[in-house]
Amino acid sequence: MARLFGTDGVRGLANADLSPELALALASAAARVLAEHDRSHRPVAVIGRDPRASGEMLEAAVGAGLAAAGADVLRVGVLPTPAVAHLVSDLSADLGVMISASHNPMPDNGIKFFSSGGHKLSDQVEDEIETTMSDSTGRPTGDGIGRIRDVQDAAERYLDHLLLSTPHDLRGLRVVVDCANGAASVIAPLAYRKAGAEVIAIHAAPDGLNINRDCGSTHLEVLQTAVLTHGADLGIAHDGDADRCLAVDASGAQIDGDQIMAVLALAMKDAGELTDDTLVATVMSNLGLHLAMREHGVKLRTTAVGDRYVLEELRAGGFALGGEQSGHLVLPSYATTGDGLLTALRLMARVAASGQPLAELAAVMRRLPQVLINVRVVDKAMVAAAETVSEAVAEVTAELGETGRVLLRPSGTEQLVRVMVEAPSQAEAETAAKRLADVVSSVG
Repeated sequence: MARLFGTDGVRGLANADLSPELALALASAAARVLAEHDRSHRPVAVIGRDPRASGEMLEAAVGAGLAAAGADVLRVGVLPTPAVAHLVSDLSADLGVMISASHNPMPDNGIKFFSSGGHKLSDQVEDEIETTMSDSTGRPTGDGIGRIRDVQDAAERYLDHLLLSTPHDLRGLRVVVDCANGAASVIAPLAYRKAGAEVIAIHAAPDGLNINRDCGSTHLEVLQTAVLTHGADLGIAHDGDADRCLAVDASGAQIDGDQIMAVLALAMKDAGELTDDTLVATVMSNLGLHLAMREHGVKLRTTAVGDRYVLEELRAGGFALGGEQSGHLVLPSYATTGDGLLTALRLMARVAASGQPLAELAAVMRRLPQVLINVRVVDKAMVAAAETVSEAVAEVTAELGETGRVLLRPSGTEQLVRVMVEAPSQAEAETAAKRLADVVSSVG
């Protein structure tokens, strides 16, 4: 049987793969597993969601599952994923549940869990939850059943946290924010205005059906046009649950997660906040980030793809900044998970404090052309062991030298091998990637 948990919780087509029955069983098992770790008090759980229509149904099921396991439930309503993580800590809860499929289309939904303190669960705890789902014995009755109530000041608590974490006011900045018709639609424009910016909000009218539809961090075209139309200093794009942030400079050019990391890493280095002058990124970050950090005396540690691996490395080394090219950045001194609003506020604060436009700040890093080809294979292990593949990789790597990079990575969920090449020019990257993809295809 396939593992239920993926790289970021449990996701699927709502009311089909991810049914209310499954949500109830998951929540009940999670409450029992996490409560087992501390039996000194009645467990308390925080529930939040994004605005997609199926979230209402799944919120009811999750709340029922938690209460049936004896947990008291604090509903915080529609808020970003990082807000739920923060509120687990702020409200001294034992666990948190975010109902969201992040940047996925509206028909999908997902369930993410946080342990006490607002931390993501380990693989071991997730496996324990899956095992516990089949055991429905020992349910409480009478006054042992959990109660459910709403937290009226949840948004204000998160907003206060964001503003306290912003090192410089944003007065003088005009920003367009694309809220993806998602969880940030109310709170992101409010936070940026309270920090001092002039804000033009787009895609900030969720109706339960329009989340991520041709908008947000996966569709920057409308934001790019809006920045030019309004003469804004920059644009900010979030995804459906607002744990990501991408940006657009005043000319409409895209600023990706790698460039944002470069800007924030140097800002934190200048402020003495970058622990051991080290940045954490995944193997998919552009070689341009590696070169820029090396030039400015910042060490770069790389992890496997996935925010959980970035988080593990950050915790293990006590580092202060890490993230992914997708715009999922983590600042452990201020948040336990990726926070798109916090990232945006810190980025805009750097622009405001430095007096430099975003394009100038981001120019510290030059993105090398990057080509990714997904090659469908019969056996990923066979490809990994093939000498012809390793020889081809070695040849291309030698030809590119320090001006390029090669990465072959098997998919974690499909019989695919991802071939990624970076080179000084688009043509060189495309040629090398096609060459390697042909070798992989001939083997697998």
